[in-house]
Amino acid sequence: MTTPLTTIEARRGKAAFVDRGQHVKLINTHGQQVVDTWAFNRHDMTEFMSMEHSRTALGRIMAPTGSSMVTNHRRPILTLIEDTTPGIHDTLLAACDRYRYELLGCTEYHDNCTDNLAQGLAELGLTSADTPSPWNLFMNIPVEADGSLSFQPPLSKPSDYVLLRAEMDCVIAFSTCPQDMVPINGVDCIPTEAHFQVL
Repeated sequence: MTTPLTTIEARRGKAAFVDRGQHVKLINTHGQQVVDTWAFNRHDMTEFMSMEHSRTALGRIMAPTGSSMVTNHRRPILTLIEDTTPGIHDTLLAACDRYRYELLGCTEYHDNCTDNLAQGLAELGLTSADTPSPWNLFMNIPVEADGSLSFQPPLSKPSDYVLLRAEMDCVIAFSTCPQDMVPINGVDCIPTEAHFQVL
């Protein structure tokens, strides 16, 4: 069953139930927004999409179209069916949190993806004991020849999207990353809303 287009408000989180075989279309509405993405086994929230296990399964740090991200039990959970972007999606960085912004100099509360995950799950009456490392869709973190990382704007354009297929009954969660201190959400450092639809 197709659901209406859902808005993930700027700097906020959203989650949804997805049945095995359903698809989720995630749209980078304005083109420069990173969307932290998580998926959990609906019947056992301790099983979740794992970046470290997925990198092992893929043999690479980014998922090509047609490949599956796997859980901490090494089972496929989301398959990347279609991708209209250049295919740059980060699997290395942890979700931002209060500690990240404190290190960047924030002295007051700053919206963050860790809290956004908790908020999105809470709207469904769910909790997660931990914050798994997210699949940072649209995030551009080049790895240089010397092994260093840099924080660059997304390469996606307005209305670019990824289409994901659920390989098990799952809960998918998104955070429109609130990072506004480094240019991962574009050189203007202004987080924006994104949209998704369950198909």
